[in-house]
Amino acid sequence: MGEEQRVQTDEEVVASTGISDIYAAAKRLEGIVRKTPLVHSEFFSDIAGNATYLKLENLQTTGAFKLRGAYNRISMLTEEERARGVITASAGNHAQGVAYASQKLGVKAVICMPATTPILKVEATRALGATVILHGNGFDDAYAHSLELQKEKGYVYIHPFNDRNVIVGQGTIALEVIDALKDVDAILVPVGGGGLASGIALAVKLVNPQVKVIGVEPENAACMKAALSCGRAITLPSADTVADGCAVRTAGNLTLEFCRRYLDEIITVSEMEIMSALLSLIEKHKFIAEGAGVLSLAALGKLRMKDKKIAVLVSGGNIDISTISALISKALISRGRVFRFSVQLPDKPGQLLTVAQILTDQDANVIRLDHDQTMVTDSFQKVQLTVTVETHGQEHIDRIVCALAANGFEINKIY
Repeated sequence: MGEEQRVQTDEEVVASTGISDIYAAAKRLEGIVRKTPLVHSEFFSDIAGNATYLKLENLQTTGAFKLRGAYNRISMLTEEERARGVITASAGNHAQGVAYASQKLGVKAVICMPATTPILKVEATRALGATVILHGNGFDDAYAHSLELQKEKGYVYIHPFNDRNVIVGQGTIALEVIDALKDVDAILVPVGGGGLASGIALAVKLVNPQVKVIGVEPENAACMKAALSCGRAITLPSADTVADGCAVRTAGNLTLEFCRRYLDEIITVSEMEIMSALLSLIEKHKFIAEGAGVLSLAALGKLRMKDKKIAVLVSGGNIDISTISALISKALISRGRVFRFSVQLPDKPGQLLTVAQILTDQDANVIRLDHDQTMVTDSFQKVQLTVTVETHGQEHIDRIVCALAANGFEINKIY
């Protein structure tokens, strides 16, 4: 009996993956993925102190970059593997990428999604022909169930990031960036499990090693930064972030090796910085993105380089309206653009008019007002007024508070 083929180590896989693999993937993706635009942004250039260009993968087919890796991986299956079908676990973009690729290639796809997945994402995946199985309360539950089904049914597993051919597919983005901006100095890339950063860093360093590739992670889910610091993949205790597409607790062992070899650095960003970047993208460019999609934008103010040409990857735009609304509201509050307060008034005519006149004099636009006597439990002679106003920043809020105090109104700041 012949000797079984030895499985390559992660280091050997990285060393044996070359630029020809990226170009081969790009060839497979012709006619399937869009060559998304690279748009100059004066607004973000001012923030960064660098000429900044947005690579808009939120305009990609299926709304995110994930299609590139999923299609490349599935297109390389043997006929026997295609006959078995594929399976994966995902709550979002990878699910739709696998479903779309499988539909195009005539392969059965099974997607395990958490039972808590928004119905819009579930229906979008089903609409692409995949069989969706809802299981558990989070990704870990869905992932464990998908592994059980793979073992039971013999499906081929399509991992969202820890797979060489998925990584190579994501790397095709870098070829498009370099082709459109040949003198680019740096590319900023979101990091979740590390597949996107691995592919882009690999392609960039093999084409032009002088170009910097900078990963960006949420402070609350910085699994790759932790792995690089420790020298091995470790599991974070939690990954609670508005950038849900990057809410990964454990980096891939293979992606860790690619990032160790090719990624220049990782910057972390706060939740408020992510939400503020989303608001700016919507206000200044009228583009919609998800939390993970704007991670790189959130890091622009933290770059050490100046007067360079920077490409920033907006990685995806699959977000539901209620989530957009909540994130925008929080970003407005953090910028001092919305101010809410309560005040107890004597229950007699004219008090509400007085408060309204003060707000008018301070150029504060009232967007909500609640006048409720039942909220005051220690007096029948008072009423609670809760007011929400549009403001122009913290200095404007301070002036409003001072004006109310000067007229004898002691307020309670809500936010």
